[in-house]
Amino acid sequence: MDARKLIGWNLRELRVERGLSQERLALEAAIDRSYVGRIERGEENVTISVLEALAAALDVRVGRFFAEVDPARPRPAAMRAGRKPSNT
Repeated sequence: MDARKLIGWNLRELRVERGLSQERLALEAAIDRSYVGRIERGEENVTISVLEALAAALDVRVGRFFAEVDPARPRPAAMRAGRKPSNT
């Protein structure tokens, strides 16, 4: 998996685990919502500054975005737009 896809995968996983929409994460990191989507899809060559802002919003270290992913593991599930995942 290339670095952009790895970062995107880990970003999405962290965001979904915390029950944040792309819009909410973007607001907390002071970046555009569509940019968050492009990062998650591995389409952006993200800067360290943006990674730092995302890490602060998610309360993780920047290095967490580079954690290796088992390629057999399914992609993190998407959340319904603007909603937290159901606990049922």
